[in-house]
Amino acid sequence: MNLKQFLLATLLFLCAFAKAYSQERKEIDITSDISQIDPKYPDAFIMYKDVNQVYIVHEGIEMWCDVALHYNEENFVRALGNVRMKQGDSVSMRSRYAEYNGDTQFAFAAGNVRLQKDTTTVTTDTLFFDRVKQQAYYRTGGVVKNPSSTIKSRIGRYFMEADKFTFLSNVTITNPEYVIESQQLDFYNQPEHAYFYGPTTITGENSVVYCERGFYDTKEDFGYFVKNSRIDYDNRTVKGDSLYFNRARNFASATNNIRVIDTANNSLIKGHYAEVFKDKDSVFITKRAVAITAQENDSIYMHADRLLVTGKPDNRIIRGYYDARIFKSDMSGKADSIHVNQKSGLTQMIRNPIIWSGESQMTGDSIHIISNPETEKLDSLKVFENAFIVQRDTLGYNQVKGVRLSGLFNEENELYQVDIDQNAESINYIRDEEGKLQGIDKGKSGSIRMLFEDQEISEIRKIRQVDGQIYPLSMFPDNARQFEGLVWRGDERPKTKEDIFGEEEEVELIEIEGIPLPTIEEDFFDNERSPEELNIPEASELSPKDFKNREEDAPTLGIPANDKATIRKDSIFSQRFPANFKPVKKATDTIQDEN
Repeated sequence: MNLKQFLLATLLFLCAFAKAYSQERKEIDITSDISQIDPKYPDAFIMYKDVNQVYIVHEGIEMWCDVALHYNEENFVRALGNVRMKQGDSVSMRSRYAEYNGDTQFAFAAGNVRLQKDTTTVTTDTLFFDRVKQQAYYRTGGVVKNPSSTIKSRIGRYFMEADKFTFLSNVTITNPEYVIESQQLDFYNQPEHAYFYGPTTITGENSVVYCERGFYDTKEDFGYFVKNSRIDYDNRTVKGDSLYFNRARNFASATNNIRVIDTANNSLIKGHYAEVFKDKDSVFITKRAVAITAQENDSIYMHADRLLVTGKPDNRIIRGYYDARIFKSDMSGKADSIHVNQKSGLTQMIRNPIIWSGESQMTGDSIHIISNPETEKLDSLKVFENAFIVQRDTLGYNQVKGVRLSGLFNEENELYQVDIDQNAESINYIRDEEGKLQGIDKGKSGSIRMLFEDQEISEIRKIRQVDGQIYPLSMFPDNARQFEGLVWRGDERPKTKEDIFGEEEEVELIEIEGIPLPTIEEDFFDNERSPEELNIPEASELSPKDFKNREEDAPTLGIPANDKATIRKDSIFSQRFPANFKPVKKATDTIQDEN
């Protein structure tokens, strides 16, 4: 290459570089009524408002202010007084002070900062705005308002393209109906969905929700909660692996490992699916459902396919239906359905009822158990129509039958007396103190009274005896040893609280669709860049330390964006709700489907 060709090539390269540089670097354009040079600011043109504010334009952004300091060589401007900034038709910002770097398209605002995008407003003292990333960031406290709620936090990051906020540290969402408090929260403006990470409470007039992972639709006023979640009402607490809550309907449902605690009546209901209707003061629970009522050093367990609890605290009614069973340390029973009135202390066993007290089996058309609501002690029991009480003997059965049966309990909640009224008949194996059989007593009476000791028959008193005879065993025919209708059901008797479930299989818990940990986006500031690479103009109010991500401002929970593989596919937190997520609102339909 000769000298002429070399000079030509060099000239073409310089022209191309200059053209590329001019295309890459677009200068800030400023218009003002007055401009001057001030010795105090030798590198800047000072522009003033006279009639019109100073007008600044750069790469799709417009700014207005009362005074501007334009550093042309650095492509940098400082704006003071009634600063306004506008990007497109949807984003605007106001502040007392702002600065803008044309080379990096990075803005900083301070003093009553107000950023608005569509119907969302952010107010704070200082705000960083990266136009390349389309992200705004504050860490000195801020308030975000949308049509439904007001959100306060110490740290907030706004992802404008996704219309999403990440809030950290002392986050509070205030709505006319409730207040949400959390340490970490993601919020999507459309459709106003909040995701909670870490301890969170939602406090309303009649309820408090707690969870450590959750979702809430702040516009439609419903939510879904997992991980140590609970709902506290005035006198009832609902816990479960998964909770759904709808404030507008005063409805909640729970799935898997549910506990509904009734603080007013000292009772607990457990199961694996529940629905709570607050306005109706009702709880419906199924899937291995059991109600536990505490009674002086003992508890009564009641199980059925489905349990329904209704009524105000002073008039609670518990209904168990489809193969209902009860268990107490010294008494147990079964019936097609059981009805408990906690105010009156009346428990009704309906259709095919049976009671075991110690070794005694009692049956009839229906059975009532009466307890004292104040002392919570058993008082008496009544068997209506076809009353039958049986106790097994080594040679047969001690039996008493009649029309009605009445029983009384002592202070230890043990049955000590039973009266059989109308057409009473009895078969009793009489034994001496050593247990030797003395004979078999069979007879009829107007009524019979039976006394018990240590849950065994100790004495039988016949009142208005019609006939009767004591037979030796050899003289007592086999076909006369049982009254018609006797069915011994001792093998059905629940002897432990676990026995109330009979041969039911364990419930296979449904998989909970959880809420994943959030994705931790790359840092707002690039800490790897040197002060020179950050391109901070000397005239800026900011220093390199202001462009550092502080450890105390980082999210405490989340998965780094480049480490998403650490979330196991089979984890209950491995999915997140789509933007159009709509939980089942008629939870009863879900029960029918699952059964």
